[in-house]
Amino acid sequence: MPYWQLFYHIAWSTKNREPLLTPDLEPLVYELIHSKAIGLGATVFAVNGMADHVHLITSIPPKIAVATFIGQVKGITSTKVNKSLSDFPSFAWQEEYGIFSFDKKRLPNHITYVDRQKAHHSQGTIIPLLERIDENKRTSIARR
Repeated sequence: MPYWQLFYHIAWSTKNREPLLTPDLEPLVYELIHSKAIGLGATVFAVNGMADHVHLITSIPPKIAVATFIGQVKGITSTKVNKSLSDFPSFAWQEEYGIFSFDKKRLPNHITYVDRQKAHHSQGTIIPLLERIDENKRTSIARR
């Protein structure tokens, strides 16, 4: 069995940045993300976000491509939310995402950043690089 340490900070937004992640829906979405990630063999260190985006701190095994991992996590969440909440407007994620790798030494910093998402956004202390989702358009999921 190979030895590996691969840590990622992943961020993605809801389709059209709609504020779909209401306080009632957030726990379900985060649990679905967590559960699917674990099912794919990942370790989840933190999941949190705002009404229009999510951050995930995870360690993904090298046997699964990162793009496949993200696609499956996003896919299962939107599918299950739409199936379980028929009165909810169509829930979907944007195609884009931002992903950053880092070393184990910085893991606590990334966990804290994600755990404090709401505080960072309300206090204007976000880290713009960690809020980026599209290199070509230079768009950000951060509120300005």
